[in-house]
Amino acid sequence: MEYRFLGNTGVKVSEISLGSWLTYGGYVEKDAALKSIHKAYNLGINFFDTANVYRRGEAEKVVGEALREYTRESYVLATKVFNPMGEGPNDQGLSRKHIIEQCNASLQRLGHDYVDLYYCHRYDPDTPLYETLRALDDLVRQGKVLYIGVSEWSPAQIAEALHIADKRLLDRLVVNQPIYNMLKRYIEKEIIPQGEQHGVGQVVFSPLAQGVLSGKYQKGADIPANSRAAENYKVISRFLNDESLDRVAELQQVAAQEELSLSQLAIAWILRQNNVSSALIGASRPEQVEENVKASGVKLSEDALERIEKILEG
Repeated sequence: MEYRFLGNTGVKVSEISLGSWLTYGGYVEKDAALKSIHKAYNLGINFFDTANVYRRGEAEKVVGEALREYTRESYVLATKVFNPMGEGPNDQGLSRKHIIEQCNASLQRLGHDYVDLYYCHRYDPDTPLYETLRALDDLVRQGKVLYIGVSEWSPAQIAEALHIADKRLLDRLVVNQPIYNMLKRYIEKEIIPQGEQHGVGQVVFSPLAQGVLSGKYQKGADIPANSRAAENYKVISRFLNDESLDRVAELQQVAAQEELSLSQLAIAWILRQNNVSSALIGASRPEQVEENVKASGVKLSEDALERIEKILEG
């Protein structure tokens, strides 16, 4: 496993990390989830991601339980705040009240004294940004959070957050967590250049387009039973169209020529970006972790990159 800096910080994270969206705390049985986390750790993954909203806290419990077997200093743990965690008017968003209360609740579910990275899961237009950043800064000063980040914020929103933090001497954003894969490339236009300029790294999710870039879904074929698409079709359906599946078929040929699996090719392609601190994979079985981590350190040839670009632009 190779490691990269988490944005413009001194902490190093595995360039492939393990997430728990749509997996742990419900969709994947607890035993399989624990085994996948342990396999990831033993293969050198030191960066684990979850969120309070994943199965309403159940994913945090599973991730926390698994990681408590290891020394706290040996891994980097991230969770998030924003989405509804109750029915009350203050049970969502990025108000000071919700942030502080949810950080404490996440720490309790995780069974940890602090999290290394705390994300604003989405942007909250109803809360002044200074209020949000001030609350996050206080958590850092209290030692409950070491670094802060955002997920799926626009370039303008990130720029404003950096400006306020610098002006008010608050703790600065170090990472953004956007979706990024061969079929969804919007961050290349503005987000990555902005990150390179201001020291904000990208921790990208859905590197395999919810499994579509693993090659398990074929054009004209039925969706495999027990697959993620069978369980969460609405989330994955945007990638399950003929155009995308045609590209996947062509990409499989490139992967074969490079002696890689399609998923390894897709992750290695993402890691060509220096501004990407880590690519978040999901896994329902330890074997999936084992296959995907082999993409770490893979340097695709210029010929392969050119062929991939032609397929994606076609």
